[in-house]
Amino acid sequence: MLTQNLGYPRIGSQRELKKICENYWAGKTGYKNVLQVGKNIRHENWLMQKESGIDLIPSNDFSFYDHVLDHSLTFGAIPKRYNEVILRKGNSELDLYFAMARGYQKDGLDVVAMEMTKWFDTNYHYIVPEFYENQPFKLFSTKIIDEFYEAKQLGILTKPVLIGPVSYLLLGKEKQSGFEKIDLIENLLPVYLDILTRLSSLGLEYIQFDEPFLSLDLSEKEQKAFEYAYKEIRIAFPKLKIVLATYFEGLGNNLVLTTSLPVNVLHVDLVRSPQQLNDVLAALNDKIILSLGLVDGRNIWKNDFGSALEMINKVNEKLGSERIWISPSCSLIHSPVDLNNETDEENLSPEVKKWLAFAKQKVAEVVTLKKLALNEDPASTLQKLEANKCAVADRKNSKLIHNPEVKSRLQSLKPEDAERLSPFSIRNSKQKSLNLPQFATTTIGSFPQTAEVRSWRAKFKNGTFSIEEYDTLIAEETARAVKWQEEIGLDVLVHGEFERNDMVEYFGEQLSGFAFSKNGWVQSYGSRCVKPPIIYGDVFVQRR
Repeated sequence: MLTQNLGYPRIGSQRELKKICENYWAGKTGYKNVLQVGKNIRHENWLMQKESGIDLIPSNDFSFYDHVLDHSLTFGAIPKRYNEVILRKGNSELDLYFAMARGYQKDGLDVVAMEMTKWFDTNYHYIVPEFYENQPFKLFSTKIIDEFYEAKQLGILTKPVLIGPVSYLLLGKEKQSGFEKIDLIENLLPVYLDILTRLSSLGLEYIQFDEPFLSLDLSEKEQKAFEYAYKEIRIAFPKLKIVLATYFEGLGNNLVLTTSLPVNVLHVDLVRSPQQLNDVLAALNDKIILSLGLVDGRNIWKNDFGSALEMINKVNEKLGSERIWISPSCSLIHSPVDLNNETDEENLSPEVKKWLAFAKQKVAEVVTLKKLALNEDPASTLQKLEANKCAVADRKNSKLIHNPEVKSRLQSLKPEDAERLSPFSIRNSKQKSLNLPQFATTTIGSFPQTAEVRSWRAKFKNGTFSIEEYDTLIAEETARAVKWQEEIGLDVLVHGEFERNDMVEYFGEQLSGFAFSKNGWVQSYGSRCVKPPIIYGDVFVQRR
């Protein structure tokens, strides 16, 4: 039985990546400093996972902006509009990369960025590859090879992660009519084989191909593309250990296709789709290892060791421990980095905190599950099991979670409570009393949170400003905003919302049932990180 991780957050425990990239874009730091911060984060991530006891540690999961964009650069899928960026004297590969992600407006050149969209049903956003008929591909960036070698120099033989060839194409967009992007599979595959050849010369043992589209509906042509791609990879590399990772949903109608592919390890997401386990076990041949995605990579709650061990024991009876791997359900880029950074008990109470696990803690959970399943180090692991049982039970029964008044109000709801109190004719009459023009003008509500406004909030939080001083400054800023709206002739004025921080966080702070971390940042795209509030119990307005 082995443990693996599919991917780890790349923003750094203190959002070091965000800070260095934004300084670089602003011209405040140099190219070498950006590379050094990236290297520091990679080394910290690899060494932490090694020390935690993860057997197969990923590489190529780090990215300066987006992992799909990394692949486009690797495969030379660079739209022609960036040719001038490449040719500009002094521009590095990193400058080209950022131009593709953010656009390029410099020295008289104005090039738009590539499109961005959501990564499946997560809050992460990726840069959409652009495809053309008969498009050629070539190895342009050697990032995946460089980082594999870099980890090897640290004494860690990693498992490089690649988006599988079919999923990469399906993530993209046809930029001209008359062809289907999946038709490019024969042009793309040689680049994959080139990468595997170069990695193999450095001692590659395992490669991870992420194919999340195996959890979605596929056309017949797309199904055949999967069969073609993995057959060709296996022919070219008969001894390579291939890990096929699926996640975000069960395999469904693609179960037979997936289990027939010539791979060594199949990873399935048993958090989002635990019900698929029986079907997977029935369809699996007697050679494939099954990687069990048991630790939730997309949420912040502790794993229920008892439930996870039931699944492990069930698979162990069928396959035996040598054909089982333990893993998070998906990459941990969707989780905050480290719960140990949460030291502010005012925002995150100790009771709520003991129910949580961020990425670093999830790595430890994977290792603990393996030890519990194999009865390794029983004194230590059994103690962790008991602590886990207590935390899980406490979360289920805590008075923080269950509010009798909220439950009573929910039970008393009637169908008519969801209906409007008055018909349109009455509402329309009341609206006309506002004397607004037929097509009134307004803004969405929020005005920019300037550096000055953010500095006031920081000074108020650290005690430099009193509440009276802070309120006075906010009132003055609000008055300026209202006056400006009147001057330009807007019909419906807004106050600008200068008093709030992040909108979701601000409103959550007015409600019970919400908690807030101090460093629970998750990457949304590029340098954009969000700190989602934690909904831990019944939500209600605290009566004042």
